[in-house]
Amino acid sequence: MYQDQKNQCSPVFIAVEGPIGVGKSSLARYISEHYQFHLLNEIVEDNPFLSLFYENMEEWSLQTEMFFLFHRIKQLEDLNQTILSQGKRAVADYHIFKNRIFAQSTLQAKQYEKYDQVYQILTSDLPQPNLIIYLHASVDTLLRRISQRGRSFEQDIDPQYLIALCSRYELFMEQFQREHPETTVLHFNGDALDFVSRKEDLCLIIEQLDKALNLELKR
Repeated sequence: MYQDQKNQCSPVFIAVEGPIGVGKSSLARYISEHYQFHLLNEIVEDNPFLSLFYENMEEWSLQTEMFFLFHRIKQLEDLNQTILSQGKRAVADYHIFKNRIFAQSTLQAKQYEKYDQVYQILTSDLPQPNLIIYLHASVDTLLRRISQRGRSFEQDIDPQYLIALCSRYELFMEQFQREHPETTVLHFNGDALDFVSRKEDLCLIIEQLDKALNLELKR
């Protein structure tokens, strides 16, 4: 079981990542409740461009990605100021690097080049998670879960868009782990695990997370 060594450890910041519909928000909520960590949830529905984006990705991708970037930066700045800087622990249902993954999938090359310049400048001082949970699953599983959660603007999502997004996630995570060996990354297969419906699957994740957190506290 994870031991909360309050007097001798630095703040713990966990990010849950993965493609659309894989269960990031649900798992982040479970982790928050289990460990009594502060929960940072992005509010997807706040993006006024998102429904337009799913109707016409080429037309609305830049507005959509820029809104997400600025919104997440503000959330993480506030998290750092009010939670992490106070020595408290937190879990988020995203990592800021997801902005680059999605932007690569939606923006044209020249747009992405300019976008990435802005991204690099604005994210350089943001707090970085010391532990990432990466959830991945097949497109069939993602489409089923997207349908189940019932967001109207997601119901006609193009499977080819999800296929490309999943591929980008896999490539990005491989590169991230090579470049950031200091960051612990736990991988979980969403096709094999259904932690929302099966308690034993959630317990398996928590057990592995216990071990990773205890190792993190000893660094």
